[in-house]
Amino acid sequence: MHLTNRILLRVAIGSSIAVRLLAIAAFADERPASRAIQEEVWAIPVTLPTVAYVVRPVGDGPFPLVVMNHGVSLDQRERSFFPLVEFRDAAIWFARRGYMVVAPAGGYGAAALDDPERGIYSVFYSKIGGCDNPNFRDAGFAAALMDKWIIDYMTEQKLVVPDKIIVVGQSAGGWGALALSSQNLPAVRAIITFAAGRGGHVDGKPNNNCAPDKLVAATADLGRTARTPTLWIYAENDTFFGPALSRRMHDAYTGAGGNAEYHLLPPFGSDGHFLIDSPDAIPLWAPLVGPFLDRHG
Repeated sequence: MHLTNRILLRVAIGSSIAVRLLAIAAFADERPASRAIQEEVWAIPVTLPTVAYVVRPVGDGPFPLVVMNHGVSLDQRERSFFPLVEFRDAAIWFARRGYMVVAPAGGYGAAALDDPERGIYSVFYSKIGGCDNPNFRDAGFAAALMDKWIIDYMTEQKLVVPDKIIVVGQSAGGWGALALSSQNLPAVRAIITFAAGRGGHVDGKPNNNCAPDKLVAATADLGRTARTPTLWIYAENDTFFGPALSRRMHDAYTGAGGNAEYHLLPPFGSDGHFLIDSPDAIPLWAPLVGPFLDRHG
């Protein structure tokens, strides 16, 4: 049996139909691509079996790998509205550049299909603790551990080029990617974050952050050992991590020795925190991400 067919597991979602879709749209960057791609949903048998959205060029590979981390919510009701596939258009953009993209879908492990509270959220992302004494560090390293599991699994299956890996993250997923940057994995060439951080929207209020000074201090801690090249992208109207806070984080990270390129984009939509979720934002960030990948990817 073909290797890909052996490792793909049929995922019970709704009517238990395995999802395999052909993408129909291409997105242009500074180097327009017409590469044929395919979309799939996989069950990846890592330590916590994980449902993942996968989009990749048509063919057997191996391909360079992009692991994409989504943001999180500690509110159970909000999590129930999360789509299975987030930032699909952004993932397709990377796939058209030749990457295999693996995005843990909706934050849930396979065991959480029937009971979401048994999934990755309950095991990992709740580690932040209370706002009076937030544990930003462990929350980041928990997400970084999932990235390492996925990287190890994809490498063991010989589906990806083992030393050409990029990690991309949004919001709390971006914070996890920054935690990973402090570990300097040899296979990870670079890290790209969109609106990275933790502790935004305390009590559901915009521009209300949980212990911002502690978040800045935790960012400095990561920067002390981080040498992996990172690209940080924020928007001026981000109501989770506004310009003043994101600049403080960047200054703390680089001041401690971290390797980070920072860009603040103009306001986007009603809340720039969700920039990566919109296909309309691709022309804004692609001219930054494309050259960064050329240099490091």
